[in-house]
Amino acid sequence: MREDLRGTVTRRTLRFPTGDRVVVSGLPGSGKSTLIRRVLALEDAVCRIDSQDVRERWAAALPRLLPYAVYRPLVRIAHYTGLRRALASGASVVVHDCGSQAWVRNWLARDARRRGRALHLVLLDVPPETALRSQAERGRTVSDYAFMRHRRAVRRLIADAESGRLPRGIESVVLLDRGAAGALAGMAFD
Repeated sequence: MREDLRGTVTRRTLRFPTGDRVVVSGLPGSGKSTLIRRVLALEDAVCRIDSQDVRERWAAALPRLLPYAVYRPLVRIAHYTGLRRALASGASVVVHDCGSQAWVRNWLARDARRRGRALHLVLLDVPPETALRSQAERGRTVSDYAFMRHRRAVRRLIADAESGRLPRGIESVVLLDRGAAGALAGMAFD
């Protein structure tokens, strides 16, 4: 099932069955972390998994002058360990995904299937120029090479969603642009 909310600014809540998994994907700087933090109530029944949260925790605990590249592998390990724990908990899980890591979506799809759950994709369709500007504004940029990789992967996800081809293991996709994402009132599992 595909729902295209691009071009709409209707205030609404995205609803998913309890225990399902949701992947929020898009370009770096498209607003994935902001969307997740804004629309997802922090409650015990929903696990929010965002690598940026893990990165911020590590950055706060380490010396300020230590470059992220030095501890990035530890952040990744901590992120995927937390994701594994969240999936095993049986709770509804919302995962921040950069779009270029199909193996993560495949892992989530296999896990959801094994547990009798579904995997849903919320896809932010934001122009590359807007995403790059957002990266610069927050002071967290990715390399040109990494951005190009993300751009190709997200473009492919959007094209597949627009044509009705859902990525393997994905039960539904919701397409959002910045306006539609800003109008979301929440994300609920019931």
